[in-house]
Amino acid sequence: MLITPEYVFQDVTHITPAFLAGKGITALVLDIDNTLTDDGSQQLPWEVAAWLQAMRAAGVRLTIVSNGTPRRVAPFARKLGLDYVCWAAKPLTPGLVVARRRLGVEKRRMAMVGDQLYADRMAAALYGIPALMVVPRGPDRGAQVRLKRKWERRFWQRYYDRGGKLL
Repeated sequence: MLITPEYVFQDVTHITPAFLAGKGITALVLDIDNTLTDDGSQQLPWEVAAWLQAMRAAGVRLTIVSNGTPRRVAPFARKLGLDYVCWAAKPLTPGLVVARRRLGVEKRRMAMVGDQLYADRMAAALYGIPALMVVPRGPDRGAQVRLKRKWERRFWQRYYDRGGKLL
């Protein structure tokens, strides 16, 4: 179960404060590429901006944890007014450890939001927190990610085969 999704959302904006409250989650660790915005983009879609505002209004603490470089991650995080961890080396967990300490929450109150099973889902599983997976927002630009997407297909299918729904 390190790779098979627990929850799959059509889009990050489908994750609601009510869903989080029902799971006891008060803090989200957010991926950037194909989760909050298109791969490599510095533009935040208006609906994601509204979702971030709604999360903040509901008291949900937010931070970014990305495998991206400071050049990619820092300007994007600054636009959003969010703290961040770059070069996180997901699926390894040190970036999640740093994020949890900065957020000031118990691990059981935190969840990872991302689009890649071999990075985001696996990191969450290894750290022992829920992963809220999203359908990627756009096409993947990197060859490495495109290759991982091929490997991920069977794990996505396992989620649906066992009755998983697109939330």
